[in-house]
Amino acid sequence: METKQINVEFTKQDLRRLIVPLVIEQLLAITVGLFDSVMVSQVGEAAISAVSLVDTVNVLMVNAFSALATGGAVIAGQYLGRREMDKAGHSGAQLLLFMVEVSLLVMLLFYLGKGFVLHVVFGQVEADVAAYADTYYMIVEASTPFLAIYSAGAALFRVMGNSKISMWVSLGMNIINVVGNAILIFIVRMGVEGVAIPTLVSRAAAAAAMVALLRRMPGLPLRIERFTLHHDRYVVRNILRFGVPNGLESSMFQLGKILLLSTVAVLGTASVAANAIGNTVTSFQCVAGNALGLAMVTVVSRCVGAGSYEKARYYAWKLLKATYLYMDICIIAICAALPLILKLYNVSDQAAEYARIIILMHGGAAMLLWPLSFTLPQALRAAGDTRFTMVVSTVSMWTLRVGLGVLLGRFWGFGVLGIWMAMFADWLLRVAFFLPRFRGRKWETMSIRE
Repeated sequence: METKQINVEFTKQDLRRLIVPLVIEQLLAITVGLFDSVMVSQVGEAAISAVSLVDTVNVLMVNAFSALATGGAVIAGQYLGRREMDKAGHSGAQLLLFMVEVSLLVMLLFYLGKGFVLHVVFGQVEADVAAYADTYYMIVEASTPFLAIYSAGAALFRVMGNSKISMWVSLGMNIINVVGNAILIFIVRMGVEGVAIPTLVSRAAAAAAMVALLRRMPGLPLRIERFTLHHDRYVVRNILRFGVPNGLESSMFQLGKILLLSTVAVLGTASVAANAIGNTVTSFQCVAGNALGLAMVTVVSRCVGAGSYEKARYYAWKLLKATYLYMDICIIAICAALPLILKLYNVSDQAAEYARIIILMHGGAAMLLWPLSFTLPQALRAAGDTRFTMVVSTVSMWTLRVGLGVLLGRFWGFGVLGIWMAMFADWLLRVAFFLPRFRGRKWETMSIRE
């Protein structure tokens, strides 16, 4: 269907209002996770192991829901670009219904497959770790529908350009979680339940806040007047076309990372410690990039909905340049502070040296490749070119990051450094496909269909 071109403008102030809360939200997710892990450690080593094991699965689910919701919200963003507000609200209601149904199915499968996850996926663990994992699993998996609703609400507010709301709700959710952990662990003296219950309560509160705000907050361009149990096959078809490849791509990415942990584990304690430090510190190098990628989805989906592909290209390149600038600043600052950062970790000299090399290598490669590998394809996803990005990312992930990583790390003698080198090769292959795709015209034919 031909879309009449509508003028779309994002001023510097509009972009700043969109990007700054997204950066804060990304920082919150990382720093609160660090506080969380410190408090969990007070329960004991068995509890830390149990929570860590279950969270390897939960992180996969969190990222999958976020990606699925972001892909589905692109539809609402394109309708907003067309100035079809009623359809945008209707597609938002359909996304919420879809996310609830998917999450209920996932939760059911998680409970039915509990024995498989705890005893086959996690393998043979000590009895106290298994008992803690069972308790934590039973409580936390009940939060699955709430997590899905929150993810959908956050994605919808972002495509409206109102990332401040998702930031405040995220802040509230994390405060409830941290304070709840502190009370139940340090005051009530609970075990692993003191870690699980606040997670459940905080996600339920965040979901309730998102629903209330989408219904009652004044002045929203996208308002969900009423929730429905009726499926609109045209909207659902677009959600499946946009959201499912996004969710699958994210799931495959996380699964690959989990599988690589088993390769790292056989390389020795120093390699495991260095890899963990590297993952933590390099996540801060990518905060600006992740935030600008989410901003890219909002801006490009609105431009595509308006039929203004030249504007979509203009803003995509503008946001890409900003990603390079802010990521470079973050990376240089982190690398300059690296001696101080490594002193915070009580690890062997060998582990510290591995970590230093990993962080410096990641910084150098990220300054060149990361924005083109991860921020630019967000523009393709926002236009609806999700199948292409999914295929490229999945093939690149499994052949290079996982396949080459195992070869370099275990069989060719590069150790933990080889696993990170393989990741950079993965980035390079992504760039080789995503950059020509964006320069071409094919993605301009992928918008919503009715």
